[in-house]
Amino acid sequence: MGIVSPGFSGRRRGGAPDLPPGQYLTEDFPVLSAGPTPHVPKESWNLTVTTETGAAHHWDWAGLTALPTERFTVDLHCVTKWSKLATAWEGVSLDTLLAGVETSAEYALAHSYGGYTTNLPLEDLLDGQAWIAVRYDGEDLTPEHGGPARLLVPHLYLWKSAKWVSAIRLLNEDHPGFWESVGYHNYGDPWREQRYWGD
Repeated sequence: MGIVSPGFSGRRRGGAPDLPPGQYLTEDFPVLSAGPTPHVPKESWNLTVTTETGAAHHWDWAGLTALPTERFTVDLHCVTKWSKLATAWEGVSLDTLLAGVETSAEYALAHSYGGYTTNLPLEDLLDGQAWIAVRYDGEDLTPEHGGPARLLVPHLYLWKSAKWVSAIRLLNEDHPGFWESVGYHNYGDPWREQRYWGD
């Protein structure tokens, strides 16, 4: 059946994949958002990366999709305890996106259309760990799942993968984002059950 009881932390039997503690498998792709779903046309979509010195780098839709893309398959883990395995995506690696960006920053704050923010250590966006995703399961990314483009950082809980990404600020100091400022864990490692402050 593919369901794992909350609190499960041992190895699953029968060759089934391991899950982070407390997670259960789902075949669906639940939609959870902190507010209304923005509908951003590709022709008006823009992404800005601003460094700690104020230098700004801009990509419109044509500029982003002209960059080399990667197809990748990753597991997703939501803080609400569902996990979806082997999800197929296409997007631009943050390594590619930031290749020409000079920075000594250690932190990033992702911004979304609609006002959502989430913070991450910059090192968690590099070395093949994060993408600006534009396609899911062979199709353009729908608004409900963050389209036309979302940040995807699958090794952390899914709230760190900002939907409808519009900007990434590179910072010398960490600044909590939307959920982090109201009690969610500052880092959000699903394998360590870092859901809330104190976890």
